[in-house]
Amino acid sequence: MKRAPALLALTLATTLLASGCGGGEDALVVYNAQHEELMTDVAKAFTEETGIEVELRNGKDLEMSAQLVAEGDASPADVFLTENSPAMAQVEQAGLFTELPAAAVAGIPAQYRPRTGLWTGFVARSTVLVYNTDLVSEDELPDSILDLADPEWRGRISFSPTGADFQAIVAALLDLEGEQATRAWLVGIKANGTVYDGNNVVLESVNSGESEVGIVYHYYWYRDQAESGDVSDNSELYFFGEQDPGAFVSVSGAGILASSDHRAEAEKFVSYLTSTAGQQQLADSYALEYPLNPAVRLDPPVKPISELAPPQVNVSDLDGEAVVDLMTEVGFL
Repeated sequence: MKRAPALLALTLATTLLASGCGGGEDALVVYNAQHEELMTDVAKAFTEETGIEVELRNGKDLEMSAQLVAEGDASPADVFLTENSPAMAQVEQAGLFTELPAAAVAGIPAQYRPRTGLWTGFVARSTVLVYNTDLVSEDELPDSILDLADPEWRGRISFSPTGADFQAIVAALLDLEGEQATRAWLVGIKANGTVYDGNNVVLESVNSGESEVGIVYHYYWYRDQAESGDVSDNSELYFFGEQDPGAFVSVSGAGILASSDHRAEAEKFVSYLTSTAGQQQLADSYALEYPLNPAVRLDPPVKPISELAPPQVNVSDLDGEAVVDLMTEVGFL
């Protein structure tokens, strides 16, 4: 990211897709790196409730954060949404967010918000191992995600390092364990593992027996179980505990750009995302990500967020640029 932000921004500028409810000069412009289908439905419901039109411009986490940094105060964006928090931290560190109103953060526990109050989490996903039950038993799985770098796991693991999901996990590891330990872990799993393009492919590789275990987020497995089980019926989920880095809960963020020409409308949109109504819509969706307002819960069989034991991280400290640099150095990017 650091080496070519202008190039990334130019590339993204030519590929951003506009969708959502309505559009036009008076529409609320949302740079969206969350799931496009999910946020299209949310934007539609918000427009029906408030009459405020929303234009979604969809892309990927760190590409869109680079776009915002390159555009600066000239950005047309009013709101920025991400899948994972490192991209939010990048925009926050560039000084481009404005403080959120009390209504937008009141329902979200403090651990899912930066101390600055400049953005908020609205949904989350838990890091997990998915494992093939014919090839490995639960009592053979490691106590820590760090153990996957040990030689005993050579040829047995899989993951998708190019996506924002995995990079957020690495960002948490970097914050919790430091650069030296994170580099050693990346080198170890690179030697031990098979790289796939996408978490759904990781899930399929474990289900088919190509890999014994894979690093994913919880909702990939639960979603396939709810739909058909075609790529999850030979596997189960393993949740790390005791605040291990492998129990990291990644937060999807929402923030308002200080340069927004639609501040009041943007505040209403972010407040809707975190409200009971907005959170319930997220919980009822296909996504199966964790709503963060305690008034709303996912239905079983998804493991309750209250039963997770994630490590404590400051979401503003998760450094996407440092992660990209380190993963490039190791040879993943």
